[in-house]
Amino acid sequence: MLILVSYDVEVTSPGGARRLRRIARACKDYGQRVQFSVFEIEVAPDQWVLLRARLVGEMDPVRDSLRFYFLGSGGRRRIEHLGAKPVVDLDAPLIV
Repeated sequence: MLILVSYDVEVTSPGGARRLRRIARACKDYGQRVQFSVFEIEVAPDQWVLLRARLVGEMDPVRDSLRFYFLGSGGRRRIEHLGAKPVVDLDAPLIV
C-alpha cells in the first residue's frame, strides 16, 4: 500500500534535531523523500505496523506531529508531480 507521511518536528525544543533526523531516517528506510518533510512510503501492512510504531516512538506528541495519508494500492495514479526533483520509481529495478 502507498502512504504519504508528513511530519512537523519542533527542532528548537530539547532533542528536536535528533527526533527530526530519526523520523526522517525511519521514513527513508521505507520510501522516498518527495518534499523536505514528506515521504512516499510503499509497504506491506505488516511493515506499516512496524514503521508506524517506530515513528510514533520517535516523536514527542506534545511538540511534534505526524500525518498519514493512505493512498492505497492504486495511489500512484493519483499523484501528479511538477517541477524540480526527479521522481524515483520504487517498483523499477534498483541499480547500485
